Amino acid sequence: MGRNTRKRRSSMANKAIAASAALALGGGGLIWANFYASAHESQNSSQNQTKAATAAAQVATISCPDVGQKLTNVPSGARSGVDRELANLDKQITEAYARLASTRQAQTNDTGFVQNAIVGPLKDKRTATIDRIRINIERSGGQVQDLSKLAACTTQAAQPNAGEAGGGDQNGGDQNGGQQNGGQDNGGQQQAGNNGQAGNGPTAADFVDITKAQANVKAKPRKSRNASTGTFTTSCGVNANKNYNTDNVIVAPGVTNGAHHTHDYVGNQKINAFSSNDTFLQGGTSCQNKSDLSSYYWPVLRLQDGTQEFDQNQDGGGKEGNVGKILTAKQAEIKYVGSPAGKVVAMPQFLRIITGDAKTTTNGLANANAHWSCTGFENKVQLTEQYPICPQGSSVVRSFAFQSCWDGQNADSANHRSHVAFADANGRCQNGFKAIPQLTMRLVYDVPAPVIQNGQVKNAYAVDGFPEQLHKAATDHDDFINIMTNNLANKIANCVNTGRSCK
Repeated sequence: MGRNTRKRRSSMANKAIAASAALALGGGGLIWANFYASAHESQNSSQNQTKAATAAAQVATISCPDVGQKLTNVPSGARSGVDRELANLDKQITEAYARLASTRQAQTNDTGFVQNAIVGPLKDKRTATIDRIRINIERSGGQVQDLSKLAACTTQAAQPNAGEAGGGDQNGGDQNGGQQNGGQDNGGQQQAGNNGQAGNGPTAADFVDITKAQANVKAKPRKSRNASTGTFTTSCGVNANKNYNTDNVIVAPGVTNGAHHTHDYVGNQKINAFSSNDTFLQGGTSCQNKSDLSSYYWPVLRLQDGTQEFDQNQDGGGKEGNVGKILTAKQAEIKYVGSPAGKVVAMPQFLRIITGDAKTTTNGLANANAHWSCTGFENKVQLTEQYPICPQGSSVVRSFAFQSCWDGQNADSANHRSHVAFADANGRCQNGFKAIPQLTMRLVYDVPAPVIQNGQVKNAYAVDGFPEQLHKAATDHDDFINIMTNNLANKIANCVNTGRSCK
């Protein structure tokens, strides 16, 4: 597909390549090194091709504005149509990323390929989809800001491998086998500089030796005299029965594979894209307390050891860069805790909460809420942007503390965030929000320690995610739908408010 057919380029052509290399980033603030600039304009074609190949390898992923986060006021009559179009945007990015990953040779031959064949057409598709979102909202009597500026995407440069990242080769080990050099090609999706069994991460720089990480856990807010100090623990298992799907009924209801990655489910056993409030109550539960029909779901954790999982050739799995052995947590602790500032009110039935952000690689860390650590280190170190390498005898821990303030009216919101919020540094809810029992979760895994040497990672593990997010640790997230019956939500609030420890 490349168009570089001439044996030599003129000096003007060489300058044009440099210009197109800069343009390929779309003005998104990401800058390529000027691989083509030279004081000598008599470079031969082989030198140009080598540098073009280097430049192409630097384009790691595609970065697109998150339209859904801008939609804070969508009329109820437009919600289903808007959700479908937002899912279309995710699908378009996924398809563009797959094309980016499978056309490396074309990119080395034509420096304008990414812009002309991938980023440009993607903008056109997004423009049409965003316009349909506007029409949906306006037909239902709503108003929407100009979203057209959100159509354009940029490319994001590869993160260089850090040779001594995570403490270098502190774990030792043979570096001549396994997947440390990018692993399986997986249909041409291998990316230079991005390692990982499917070529889309994680990299060596995504890991750190927990024993060398700086302590960062802050003291908890002081409890007031009126604090709600109780706890309520619900035991719902670890998904040993392997209840998986790649849907997300909160964000993409009615859309198969709306998550583009696989979730573990505990609690309610009949949650998928087509579930609704009317069907939630018929789902059954894995929880010991049969009044807790709530759905607790999170992206699976995988060991990238070359294992061909059941979803190796399926959407959301291997077809979208989520590969390797799915690890089942050995512990899944689900606990509701109180507020240090005062009493809490019961959660409303069907309340939906998402904590964390599955798209932090492109959105930034504003909504990140990932917490990674190791047993024995949880009170000292909690990591957001790196996975821990735990010492022998220590297990990997993922923990989540959900938003604990509710607007008092809505079970959900258009962007799935505005109806809930985190308490401030003193544990108080702001802007008229009410304190609710805070859902906390702690997942513990036995994970073979990754080995890092010479800028490469062997035996990597990573959380499932959208393929263009490169399996970064910060993309970890957790989802919850409150489906409690028989007055359980009130019992939890009362338990927390009276300072008891209940189950």
